[in-house]
Amino acid sequence: MNEDIKNAMEDSDVMVTLELEDGSTLPCEILTIFDIGEQSYIVLEPQDEVYDEETDEYEIYVYRYFEDEDDEDGVGYHLENIEDDDEYERVAERLDELMDEIEFEEM
Repeated sequence: MNEDIKNAMEDSDVMVTLELEDGSTLPCEILTIFDIGEQSYIVLEPQDEVYDEETDEYEIYVYRYFEDEDDEDGVGYHLENIEDDDEYERVAERLDELMDEIEFEEM
């Protein structure tokens, strides 16, 4: 994980701005970055939390995360959508496990 992001995550909320397909931007907080095998994933929550009353959940975004010190934007990382259904299922299962661990630690 990018050391600047890691250090900032430990100290406070770390924000990134997503550029959406329609060209709009969405400021998000980094909730966590985790690995499955050799691949890293990032979990983002919109700064203005979006609550879905039908599912009783908050909206989050999950992407593949790549550190890239030579990226064109100079941010040190880039994100990719998860296109494969099997990969998405593995990521969702791991995220559920992480959330369960957090809930257990808070008890």
